Amino acid sequence: MNRIRHILEIKGYDTWLVRPDAMVIDALRLMREKEVSALLVMEKGLLVGIITEQDYARRGEVAGRSAYITPVRMIMTAGPITLHPDQTVQEAIQTMGEKHIGHLPVVEGGKVIGLISAGDLLRDVIYHQKRTIQTLESRLLAETPRGKEKQKASNAPFKPGFPLGG
Repeated sequence: MNRIRHILEIKGYDTWLVRPDAMVIDALRLMREKEVSALLVMEKGLLVGIITEQDYARRGEVAGRSAYITPVRMIMTAGPITLHPDQTVQEAIQTMGEKHIGHLPVVEGGKVIGLISAGDLLRDVIYHQKRTIQTLESRLLAETPRGKEKQKASNAPFKPGFPLGG
């Protein structure tokens, strides 16, 4: 199973930040601009929280707080659970499932180095399942005379990679 570090190496280490005293509307605009659904909340270089679209949906307007006058600190998730880059994808999936969260900041040596989403983990799992299926199919086909003929005729070799995005 892959490690979180591997996913970050492929998807990139970019993270988008907001201060806890910023207005929620500014955080939402940044999410829209960067096409992300979560921002890390940083103060004096320290991770103090995370704000997600879900936080806004649950603790923002529905709770009577206007995005224009509410600071991020009022609706963010303070003290978020974090991952270490050497943790496995399985550990991250388990944490997200148990805690009902969709994003985990990745911290190494006390410094935030990335952000992993449930979608990132899902893409990794799907990629590895497809790769396993292709390997098993190739092995099964190679064991039969007819399969050897089909394998020779196939011009679509497996291309390793990690399909992020669309």
